[in-house]
Parts: sequence; C-alpha cells; structure tokens
Amino acid sequence: MTHDPISLQLLVEWFVELEAPTGFRAELIEGEFVLTPPPDGEHEHCISRILSQMYRRSRADMQFSGHKGLTLKSAEGQPLDHVIPDGTFVPRELRLFRGAAPWMPCEGVTLVLEVTSPRRRTDRETKRRCYARGALPFYLLADREASSITLFSAPESDDYQQHCTVAFGKPLPLPAPFSFDLDTTDFL
Repeated sequence: MTHDPISLQLLVEWFVELEAPTGFRAELIEGEFVLTPPPDGEHEHCISRILSQMYRRSRADMQFSGHKGLTLKSAEGQPLDHVIPDGTFVPRELRLFRGAAPWMPCEGVTLVLEVTSPRRRTDRETKRRCYARGALPFYLLADREASSITLFSAPESDDYQQHCTVAFGKPLPLPAPFSFDLDTTDFL
C-alpha cells in the first residue's frame, strides 16, 4: 500500500511518539506497526552465547547494543523502516552508540542479530529485506524452530546474495572482521 508524503511523515511522527507497553518493543516495518512481546529465556540464552563468543573470539573489537533502534532505507512507497534488532554490532573505534538518538542511522553497523520469536516470518523474511535495503553487511539469524543459524551477507537491493546455514551443534564460520567459527553446541 502506497501512502502520500504527508501521510508518511505523519505515520513516522506518530510512531516515534508511540509508547509501547512495558517490556514490548514497537517497530515500523514496511509501513506496518509490529509489536513484539518480551523474549523468553531460550531467546536470551542464544543472544548471551553469541555475545560472549563475539567478545572473546572476534578479531575485531566490537561494541554491542541489545534492542537498539535503527532507521533503514524504506521499501518503495513506504516510510523509513524503524527496526529494533535483538543485537547490533559495530566496530568499537566508531563509537556509534555514544550520544546516539533512540533511532540511529544504520551506517557503520557491521552485523545485526535476530533470534526467532513467535513472529518468525518477520525475522526470516521481512527483517531480512529491511537489513539488506539498509546495506548492513551481515545479518545473523538464529532460528529456534528450525534449530539452525544462518549468516546472510552481500546485501543487494531487497535481499542478501549469500548465506551460510548450519544446524545448531555445528560451527558457523564468521568471516572478517570477526574471523572465527561460532560454536552453536550450547544452542541445543
């Protein structure tokens, strides 16, 4: 559905002022409001395992933000996407999080992380398109229902041109700047 420019601006203004219920996060994705409930323990366990390996094993010194609001290039005829990944990784030397607004531009972000929740289609399809449109170099998706983890890379237009998927329990090679194999045995 295409909106006229005045409606698009009003939609974004209304969205930015929206107060989500405590613990929920509100996103504006491809012109639709998405409200996500608080995550369960398994969801947070996956994030914790990935984060600890990134800090210990990554060759690049990265900073992490959980649930950081990002603005991304929009789908044609839609307002800017306002997406909140489960995790956002940026090179420490860029200091992108320091002084950042609640909704920061995605330039300089190296990797976004999503762990599937009840709205699996959003993580598998819609957010993948958003992150590719934003030219985010890497999208890491831990799919709890499929018991697999996928690294998407080489963004072009509305999708990623490359991906590598492994079952939980197998190592996932992460290329530079990370340059290590992500251990997923603890995800089972």
